[in-house]
Amino acid sequence: MSQTKNSQLLELHTDTVLPEWIDNNGHMNVAYYVLAFDYVTDAFLDYIGLTRDLKKTVNSTTFALDVNVSYKREVLEGDPLRFTTQLIDADEKRLHFFHQMFHATDGYLAATYEVLSVHVNLNTRRITPMPDELQRRVEMLRDKHQILAKPDAVGRKLGIRRKSD
Repeated sequence: MSQTKNSQLLELHTDTVLPEWIDNNGHMNVAYYVLAFDYVTDAFLDYIGLTRDLKKTVNSTTFALDVNVSYKREVLEGDPLRFTTQLIDADEKRLHFFHQMFHATDGYLAATYEVLSVHVNLNTRRITPMPDELQRRVEMLRDKHQILAKPDAVGRKLGIRRKSD
C-alpha cells in the first residue's frame, strides 16, 4: 500500500471488475461500485489505525452517515481498477473522506465516492470520540491533506440542472 507518486493522495487498494459485478447493460452494476469503494474504505480505516484488532479491543467502529457516489465512466468485466483516497476533514468523532476510482491502465476517472462517517461505541451504539492514538493519526493525515485541493465533486448537490433562457 502506498501513496501516489505525484501527490499526497493515498493509494491503498486495487481491484479487478469481476464477472459477477456485470449487469444487463454489460458494465459494472452500481451496487458493485459501492462494494469496491467499501473495500477501499476498509483499507483506509486500516491505514489510519482503525484495524479489526483495535475495533475488537475498544469495541468501536465507524458508521457511514452520508455517501455521495458519482458515476463518471463505465468499467467493464476484467478492467483493472486503481483507487485514491483523500481525507477532506476530521474531528474527534467524524471523518469526511473522498475516494476516486480510476481505470488502472487507461487512466480515466470512472467514479467518485464521498463519505461522512462517525465513530461509534458498539456497546452503546452512540457516537463517541475516537481513542487518543487513533485521533492523533487522523489529525496528522488531516493536516497533511489540508494542503491538497478539494476535488470539485466534494459536497456536490444532486438535482436537475436547467439551461437559462
